[in-house]
Amino acid sequence: MTIRAPTAVPAQGEVYADSTVRLFALAAVVWGVVGMAVGVFIAAQLAWPELNFGVPWLSYGRLRPLHTNAVIFAFGGCALFATSYHVVQRTCQTRLFAPGLAMFTFLGWQLVILLAAVSLPLGVTSGKEYAELEWPIDVLIAVVWVSYAIVFFGTLAQRRVQHIYVANWFFGAFILTVALLHIVNSAAIPVSLTKSYSAYAGVQDAMVQWWYGHNAVGFFLTAGFLGMMYYYIPKQAERPVYSYRLSIVHFWALIFTYMWAGPHHLHYTALPDWAQSIGMLFSLVLLAPSWGGMINGIMTLSGAWHKLRDDPILKFLIVSLSFYGMSTFEGPMMSIKTVNALSHYTDWTVGHVHSGALGWVGLISMGALYHLIPRMFGQTKMHSTRAIELHFWVATIGIVLYIAAMWIAGVMQGLMWRAVNPDGTLAWSFVESVKASFPFYVIRLGGGVLYLAGMLIMGWNVVMTVRAGRPQAVAIPLRLAHA
Repeated sequence: MTIRAPTAVPAQGEVYADSTVRLFALAAVVWGVVGMAVGVFIAAQLAWPELNFGVPWLSYGRLRPLHTNAVIFAFGGCALFATSYHVVQRTCQTRLFAPGLAMFTFLGWQLVILLAAVSLPLGVTSGKEYAELEWPIDVLIAVVWVSYAIVFFGTLAQRRVQHIYVANWFFGAFILTVALLHIVNSAAIPVSLTKSYSAYAGVQDAMVQWWYGHNAVGFFLTAGFLGMMYYYIPKQAERPVYSYRLSIVHFWALIFTYMWAGPHHLHYTALPDWAQSIGMLFSLVLLAPSWGGMINGIMTLSGAWHKLRDDPILKFLIVSLSFYGMSTFEGPMMSIKTVNALSHYTDWTVGHVHSGALGWVGLISMGALYHLIPRMFGQTKMHSTRAIELHFWVATIGIVLYIAAMWIAGVMQGLMWRAVNPDGTLAWSFVESVKASFPFYVIRLGGGVLYLAGMLIMGWNVVMTVRAGRPQAVAIPLRLAHA
C-alpha cells in the first residue's frame, strides 16, 4: 500500500497537523486485527486446550495478557490518540501544539506495543491485571503519556476560541487520570531489567491495583471514548448534541463517581467491609450519569432517525451506545454483594466485560475511524459502503453470540459451585462445571470469529480507501464555524 505525498497547501492560510492522526488511525486498524486474532486463538484454547501445542509462549496464561493489552492499549489506544488529536484541532481551530512531539507519541506508543508483544509471551510480567508490563516499559509509557498530555493541553491552551468543547473535557480527564493511575499503580522496586516487585503489599496492593483496574475501564475505556461520541455522532448525523447542558452534567457526575468504584472487584476478600460497601454504593450511583450520557448521544438523532436506515456508520455509533447503556446497567447490578456472590469468578464477568469492550469500545471506535479515515485521505466516504454495512451486522451478531454464551455459562457455573447435597457436601465438582461450560465456549469462539471477520472486512475497506486517495492538507478556517 503506497501513501502518496500530501496535496498542495491551500492558499488561505495555516493547515491542521494531521500526519500523526493518519498514522494512529491506520495503526488502530492493524492492531485491532492482531489483538482480536489473538483473542480468537485463546478462545479456541479454552475449548480445546491442546491448541497450545505444548509451547510455553503459546499457553493461555501468556497470550491472554497479550490479547488484553493489544485490544485495549494498541487498538483502543491508537484510536484514542487519532481521534483526540483530530478533535482537539477542529474544536479549537488551531494546529497541534508541537507536532514533532505528537509524532514522538506515535513512535513511542508503537514501541510500547512491540515490547509488550515480545515480553508477555516470554513470561516477563508483573502479574497485575491490565498492568502486566515490567518496569522499563512502564517508564516508557509514562514518558509517552506525559508527551501526549503536553501536546493535547498545549493545543487547548493555544485555541482560537474561548469555549472548550465537551469532547475535550472527556479527552482531557482521560489523559490526566490515566497518567495518575499508571504512575501510582506501577510503582515498583526493580531487581533486574526484566523483574520488579510492587511497592505495595497484601491487601493494599490489591486495593491500589483495582483502583487502577476499574478506573482503566472508567477513564481509558469510557471517558476517552465518550470524547469520541460527543464529536463524531453529531458530525456524522449532522445534528447538534441533544443537550449540551446534560453533557456537562454527565461529565462532572461521571468523573467524580467513577474514582470510587474499584473496591467492588474485591467483595468477600480481606479488604475491609466498609471499603467494599463504598465500592458498591458508588457503582450503583454510576448508573445515573452513564445513562444520561447514553440518552444524550442517542437523542442527538432526534428528528433524523431516518438516517439510520441508510448510514451504516451511524449504526456503529448509535448501537455502540446501546451496548454502553446495557453494560453500565449490568456493571452496577453485578457490584451488589448478593449478586456478586453468584457472578464473581464466573464467565458472567467475561460476558459483561466483552459487552462493553466489543459492543461499546469496539463499535464506537470503528464508527469514528470510518468517519475519520476517508477525510484524512481526501475522500468523502469509504471505498465500500456495503462493506461497512456487512461489517456492522457480522460484528453485532458476533457480539450477541459471545455475550449470551458467557452470561448463560456464568450463571450456570455460579449455581453449580454453590449447590450442596443434604449432607453439606458439594453437589458438583469444579471439573464438572468446566465440562458443562464446553458448548458455551464453542459458541463464544464462533462469536469471536465473526467479530474478527468484521475487522478483516474493515481492514480491506481501509486499504482500498487509502489506495484511492491521498493525504490531504486541511486548511484551518479563518472564522469559527459552529460545531
